[in-house]
Amino acid sequence: MKTSPTNKNRLGAALRSRPVRILFGIFFALAVVSPAGVVFAVVWTAPPVTSVASSALTTAEDQPARMLPAPDVQPVSLPPPDFNVYANTLSGVVACPLCDLPPRVYVPNSNAGTVDVIDPLTFKVIDHYAVGAIPHHIAPAWDMSALYVDDEGSSKLTVIDIHTGRPTGQTIPMPYPYNLYFTPDGTKAIDVVERLQRIEFRDPNNGWRLLKSVGIPWPGADHLDFSADGSYLMISAEYSGVVARVDVVNMKLDGYVRVGGLPIDVKLSPDGRYFFVTNQGRMGVSVIDPVAMKEIQFIPTGRGAHGLQVSRDTKSLYVSNRLEGSISVIDFATRTVTAKWRIPGGGSPDMLQLNPEGTQLWASGRYNATVYVMSTVTGQLLAKIPVGSQDHGLTYFPNVGLHSLGHNGVYR
Repeated sequence: MKTSPTNKNRLGAALRSRPVRILFGIFFALAVVSPAGVVFAVVWTAPPVTSVASSALTTAEDQPARMLPAPDVQPVSLPPPDFNVYANTLSGVVACPLCDLPPRVYVPNSNAGTVDVIDPLTFKVIDHYAVGAIPHHIAPAWDMSALYVDDEGSSKLTVIDIHTGRPTGQTIPMPYPYNLYFTPDGTKAIDVVERLQRIEFRDPNNGWRLLKSVGIPWPGADHLDFSADGSYLMISAEYSGVVARVDVVNMKLDGYVRVGGLPIDVKLSPDGRYFFVTNQGRMGVSVIDPVAMKEIQFIPTGRGAHGLQVSRDTKSLYVSNRLEGSISVIDFATRTVTAKWRIPGGGSPDMLQLNPEGTQLWASGRYNATVYVMSTVTGQLLAKIPVGSQDHGLTYFPNVGLHSLGHNGVYR
């Protein structure tokens, strides 16, 4: 319908009438005192937006400046930074005075009853000496003041001086130590007595006296890791397909989850939510929710999935596939395998270690009397170093971290 000139005159007169002017005056008075009214008024009175051709658009610099009101900033606390269990290991720098020690890789040879010492700068064995029978792992002390060789066959720990790299002559009696761990607070040591299906809580600060023995009623208890707060641990029972939870504070068995196969090494995820457990029988890695006590995912990696190592940037998890001579790389964010590095000519990579910079992954070759060094940058083999028979839980020392949880060098 068209609007005649007469109708337009009548509309203009109506808009200029006293009642309408009063109504508009009240509306804008309310808008002054109401922020919502201001927004509504600006939007209601703004000119309509018309579409224009892209060639007619001008840049922001050509436009007049807009005067905006200052934002309504309220004093609020900033969100905490992302939690990372391994925050103290991210720097790639060994703290002093340990920084003054020459780097060494200590390799226990289980069949030979010896330790080989490698200079990682030259990839050469520079020392070799006898220890007790069946040494399995070499664990740094919680405060990194000493190294302990787990002489399972001799029921003792051989103490290595970190300055000389050689045994001090001191040994510590302990029943069948297959593995040695320290609680995150350093108040307790844990002797993993695989032969007797138990773990022993001991006081390393007071003569290693026994605090309590906790039975693990499934065969093959051997590897473990702690929760983020250190209140409990998860331990694999290799020959039963079970992963058990133990209350560290009260020192008692607290639950279990059956994953089947042959569960071996255990690592907590950087965010502290899940435990990753290699499974040599199932050829991959179980992801376990320790609260629900169930396996939430299984990640195939390769035959004989065995050892675990968290990358220096904590974004990846390295997995040794001992029966196929390869290393799989799992991305923590997606929980998928992103790469597989194969050892030329094959091999049997077992326990793993990183150099401080995180550029080299060291692996003992359990069935090949060889230590392998892989580049984490290219995935290529850097060196094969001959050592003694059945080399097992090697440790690269000194390394990055505030303290050691034992095993073959797990740091936080």
